[in-house]
Amino acid sequence: MNNTKPINAGTVSRFILLLLALVNTGLEMAGMSVIPVDADGVSEFISFAFLGGTALWSYWKNNDVTKKTREE
Repeated sequence: MNNTKPINAGTVSRFILLLLALVNTGLEMAGMSVIPVDADGVSEFISFAFLGGTALWSYWKNNDVTKKTREE
């Protein structure tokens, strides 16, 4: 009998957003402006705010990823 719950959509979406924020910030640091704005300071602020927001959101939520934590 398998009592393991599936990983929910919220957990997956938080991980995807965190991954996108990390890639966006990495590209920004490499000099590739992903967010098309004229001022470099605004672009960096948006990138770091996006990264910080998604990192905090992913950290705060209870992400049941392992099979043991999803068992009822």
